Amino acid sequence: MNRTEFVIGIAVILFVAFALGWFASWLVYRFSRVTVSDVAELEDMAKALHDAEEQRDEAITYLQYREQELSTKLTQSEAELRAAMDGLREARQEAGELRAYIEKMNA
Repeated sequence: MNRTEFVIGIAVILFVAFALGWFASWLVYRFSRVTVSDVAELEDMAKALHDAEEQRDEAITYLQYREQELSTKLTQSEAELRAAMDGLREARQEAGELRAYIEKMNA
């Protein structure tokens, strides 16, 4: 093998390597490129996700407000119940005292 054949052989090998590299690069580009429809779909999905997050935040805020409101009503109801029970206890005690007084007066 003389020098010219060696240079031509190396040149062919380098050209084949270049062609294979270019073909591999083209395949990667072909399969990984993003089309306009893909971008539009991603934008729609991002908008839908953003809207869903806003709705979730609004729902959480509403639930916190509603929970606070119901807690306040519960506290008020418990206070009213305690007041009613105290009034009922006093009324029963007074009724017992009146019964005792009436029985004492009738006897």
